[in-house]
Amino acid sequence: MSIPATMRALQQTSLNGPHDMRLIIDAPVPSPGQGEVLIRVTAAGVNFADVSKARGTFLDGPRPPYLAGFEAAGEVVAVGEAVTSPQPGARVVGVGTGAFAEYMVMPAAAAMPVPAGWTEQQALGLVVNWPTALAALKPLGGITAGQVVLIHAAAGGTGQAAVRMAKHYGATVIATASPGKHETVLALGADHVLDSLGGDLAAEVTELTGGSGVDVVLESAGGATFAASLAAAKRVTGRVIVYGVAGGEAPITNWELVYKHQVHVIGLNIGVLIQAAPQMFGELMGELSALIAAGVLAPTLPTAYELADGPKALTELEARATVGKLALLP
Repeated sequence: MSIPATMRALQQTSLNGPHDMRLIIDAPVPSPGQGEVLIRVTAAGVNFADVSKARGTFLDGPRPPYLAGFEAAGEVVAVGEAVTSPQPGARVVGVGTGAFAEYMVMPAAAAMPVPAGWTEQQALGLVVNWPTALAALKPLGGITAGQVVLIHAAAGGTGQAAVRMAKHYGATVIATASPGKHETVLALGADHVLDSLGGDLAAEVTELTGGSGVDVVLESAGGATFAASLAAAKRVTGRVIVYGVAGGEAPITNWELVYKHQVHVIGLNIGVLIQAAPQMFGELMGELSALIAAGVLAPTLPTAYELADGPKALTELEARATVGKLALLP
């Protein structure tokens, strides 16, 4: 396969948000360096981290102008020095930089084979959303059968996987989502779904749990919801796993941890986990493979947008108007 010199890609031109993302047609096709592979992108995953980068709130995020996106699936078309696997022709999913494009480079070690029988679109989430959900529930959240878990943004890509996994592990699931998404979340197996847009979440969780609170909270909402998450967790033993800031920053003080919220607050960034705890990540991916083999996690098609509609996809994600995984098709 001949590789062109230039390609179509989405370039973020400011830190004012996704509306300043532009389609360009003359971006240079990158070359794989040592330990890297070049893939022809079939489908790129859209994540809230892409919104955070476009807003300038992602720690040490790229400075504009930059090629947007970091998660993609496609076919390996070239490999750099010292790469023995994967080889050209292999279908892989992984993370790198500049995924919202026709071609992107990623570390060979981070390129996961697309499971047999799956399309590239279906494989999106395997290296971002699903490991995040599993890490939050198991090694960090310590969820066990009979415990109660509160999952925010349960209709999203990570939230849906978390609901399925938590039920598989024998937990009772209290989920939050906007009213139009409740049927979707209930169909995943959630025991209760609360309105994420209104009401007193902490009070509703307290009532559902007979006043004891939940064992684990998967906290991705941020903003005002963060306080509800802290109040909903069991005193002393409750774990609040923070892996998103969709609703904005929310502070907590040492005074509050001593006198108001005697809970475990644990931060999760899957990229940092991969780098700082590679053994844990390897165990996570092994467990993930077992969940797939057992049919707990099955491939689903994301909501797909054309590459040029990337700003629309990110804007709708930011507005919480989407359900499930989102993909851009170059």
